[in-house]
Amino acid sequence: MAAIIATLGYILSPDGTQILMIHRNKRPDDMHYGKYNGLGGKIQPDEDIATCMRREIEEESGLIVDHMDLRGTIFWPGFGKGGVDWFGFIFLVDRWHGEAHTGNAEGTLEWVPRSALADLPMWPSDQNFLPLVFDEDPRTFHGIMPWQDGDMVSWNYVRD
Repeated sequence: MAAIIATLGYILSPDGTQILMIHRNKRPDDMHYGKYNGLGGKIQPDEDIATCMRREIEEESGLIVDHMDLRGTIFWPGFGKGGVDWFGFIFLVDRWHGEAHTGNAEGTLEWVPRSALADLPMWPSDQNFLPLVFDEDPRTFHGIMPWQDGDMVSWNYVRD
């Protein structure tokens, strides 16, 4: 089975001190239930990855992306249901317009202080790559994070 290709975006507040996160709290059958995450989802057959990111952010939050940077890519072998592989393009959205919804079918949207990210209930593995999303290094990172039986096995990355 081919890997699922997806986007994951982190939206900065205008002053750069907060991040719009989704608290996945609406569907108990969701593998992400109870966790906080960025916004995003699977690419559609008729779109490129940037179009996918813009569409997912608008659908999930109501915001229109004005500028975003590709911060990195991550390959998550074995992460999905039944051990399906995921490949993600990770974006930082620093300019947008519109009014954010309070939530969607997956959960509630919350502006979270950047300084509080480490304290949120999220996939523990996210703490490995989140610093790379928000740091000042302009190089793109490319990581691999294998999973087995619901647990991260390892994490490695390079920057170009």
